Amino acid sequence: MPSDYLYEQLAAELGDAIERGALRAGGKLPSVRRLAEDRALSVATVVQAYSVLEGTGLIEARPKSGYFVRRRTDDGDAPRPPRKSVTATRPAVSDGIARLIAALRDPGVVPLAAAYLDPGTLKVAQLNRIAAALAREVSTLGARDDTPPGLATLRRALARRSISWGAPMTEHDFVATIGATEAITLALRAVARPGDAVVVESPTYFGILQTIEALGLKVVEVPAHPRTGIDLAALHDALKATPIRAIVTMPTAANPLGSIMPDDAKAALYALAVRHDVPIIEDDVYGELCFDGARPRPIKAWDKDGRVLLCGSVSKTLAPGYRVGWIAPGRYQDDIERLKFSQSLACPTLTGMAVAEMLSSGSYDRHLRRLRHVVAGQVARYREEVLARFPDGTRVSAPRGGFVLWIELPGAVDTLVLQERALARGVAIAPGPIFSARQQRFSACLRLSCGQPLTPRVATALDLIAHLAQDLAARGARGHRASA
Repeated sequence: MPSDYLYEQLAAELGDAIERGALRAGGKLPSVRRLAEDRALSVATVVQAYSVLEGTGLIEARPKSGYFVRRRTDDGDAPRPPRKSVTATRPAVSDGIARLIAALRDPGVVPLAAAYLDPGTLKVAQLNRIAAALAREVSTLGARDDTPPGLATLRRALARRSISWGAPMTEHDFVATIGATEAITLALRAVARPGDAVVVESPTYFGILQTIEALGLKVVEVPAHPRTGIDLAALHDALKATPIRAIVTMPTAANPLGSIMPDDAKAALYALAVRHDVPIIEDDVYGELCFDGARPRPIKAWDKDGRVLLCGSVSKTLAPGYRVGWIAPGRYQDDIERLKFSQSLACPTLTGMAVAEMLSSGSYDRHLRRLRHVVAGQVARYREEVLARFPDGTRVSAPRGGFVLWIELPGAVDTLVLQERALARGVAIAPGPIFSARQQRFSACLRLSCGQPLTPRVATALDLIAHLAQDLAARGARGHRASA
């Protein structure tokens, strides 16, 4: 949707010109004062627009020279999608995830494995103040459960925000959940039974695979492109070849690729789901964290018959520890409410009320604009460091949202071994195999979180990973020559 802010409109226009090639890589942009005069804008507006573009990695500032279009890698340097398969598989990722979670409990470990933002970039302190004030003012708070569909003030706040998503809904369209994980679990339980098969993107977030494993479901993995998301031709083949109970997808800032599906692809995906009469479970947890400042429409915006179950939370933008999430389940509303009541009865009232107040305030949108800029800048800096430090031939995603990098290492590097060796030295990474139901997939890949500022400690950790990867690649090459 068009922005009301002049600097965002200018940033979007220049960004589009860069993407189309009208402004070439390496080319110099007009000076701030010249562009301000040409467009009859204030200098501050142009500075903010250039700051947004710099944060997204589209341009760079050179001391005493001005702003230039950044030379960008093409898709040939991105990690390669996996081969297509229409075979349903039972995930078995829980053991690998358990090792990752155990590492996160150690405060001495550099946390490059989990997709968490540095607390300084979130609004936890403000939320805590709101919660404390509510606890003082409402003496009966916590005396009763807010049973499904959940806290009315939260659902009303979500309904107001859904207008800016491009998918207007009412408070009656939402059910409050304990984070997005519960929302996705409820969605899967509503549409599938043990032994059924669901489609997931490949690679996909390991938490989705773990939930599918716990529910006794199977998955058909459909390759995803690092920039545009799930392969629609491969999805069509999977829907024709195998009975599918649901499509589980993350079209906006997918985890771990950071891809964003174009609108025409979202419309085509929805049309496929209609043709094959399959529901869509849409994970929109990163929907507000797109680098260009424009909030893409979810697939829910195309939903005409209630088959899209939209899941989200504030875990990536406000406070993961508040565990405030939601689902807009469409035609499955009654099923979801019954399942929610049987699964966890209700959601905590105090945290929901605090989040509802925050979502309804103008400060939340200001926070999102700042957060997108911070996150985009950190991702760009991490990516540059990885390309500079890691072995030659390393492939790195170029995310368009979120705050993780998907990395494919060269040679015969086993990232499960890399994980063990890095952890022994105090650094946690997320190995590629836990992002697939097929353990042999992505054995040379890893996901790196860019949620922490690039401090000297983090830079040292990146050097360690690079050194260990180089050593494993060399050992693999020697072993290959010895067996030849």
